[in-house]
Amino acid sequence: MTWEPTKRFSSTRVRQPRDFFTKDERNRLREAALELGSVPNYYEVPASDRKRWTAYLAQRFGKPKSEVTIDDWQRANSWKIPSLLWVTLDAGLRPIEVGRARVSWVDTENAVLRIPNEESTKNHENWQTSLQQRTVLAVEKWLHERTLRPVYKETDALWLTKHGNPYGGRALNPLLRKVCDVAGIDLTNRDLTWYSIRHSVGTYMTEERGLKAAATQLRHKTIRSTVKYDQAPLEARREALERME
Repeated sequence: MTWEPTKRFSSTRVRQPRDFFTKDERNRLREAALELGSVPNYYEVPASDRKRWTAYLAQRFGKPKSEVTIDDWQRANSWKIPSLLWVTLDAGLRPIEVGRARVSWVDTENAVLRIPNEESTKNHENWQTSLQQRTVLAVEKWLHERTLRPVYKETDALWLTKHGNPYGGRALNPLLRKVCDVAGIDLTNRDLTWYSIRHSVGTYMTEERGLKAAATQLRHKTIRSTVKYDQAPLEARREALERME
C-alpha cells in the first residue's frame, strides 16, 4: 500500500475590502447628508406653497395636516444624520459601533471620540479617534437638538432610529443608499455598504499618514488588520500614470 501524506491547504491571500468611496464621493456624501429630508424655512416659504410642504410634513411625521406645527418644520432639518454620517466618515464607525455610541464618547473640546474598552469592537483597549472640526460642530448642534427629542430622555444613546431603536446594518445601509441618491453617486455594479465608508477611511489614512495612523484611527489591535487598506486608490494610480508620460 502506497502511503500518501495528509493534504493541508492554506491560503495567504489577503481578503480585499469591498468597494470604497473616493475622496470626491466622500465630500459629496457630507453635503448630501445636510440636504437629506431638509425643508425650507417656514417663514421663507410663500403662503401658496405652505400647503404642499405641510402635506409633506404630515406624511413624514404621520400626523394630520391640521396638527403640523412650526416646530415640525424645524424638526425636519435635523443634525442627526449629518452628525452620524460625518463622524463615520472620520472615525470609520462599524454599524455596531454606531448602535453602541454614547453621548459620553464625545469630547468636543479635544475633537475626539473616546470609545471605552467595554464598548470597543474586536479589541480590549480604550480608543481615541480623531474628528475634524466641522464634524465636531455638527455633533455639537446635534447634542443640543437631541435634548429636545423626547425619545432620548431616558437614554445616553448618541443616535437612535426614528423608531427609537439602536442603529445597525439593516437601518444604516438603506440610509446610505438614500444619501448616495441625493449625492448623485451611482451604485450600479458597485459593492457599497456602510463598511465602504470605513474602508475609505482606512485607504486614505494609509495613503496620507501610513499604516500605523490608519490602524489607530480604525481601532485595529494590530497593523496586520490594516494591511488590506494599503492599496493605491484609483485616482492616485491615474495621477501616477499621467506623471509617467
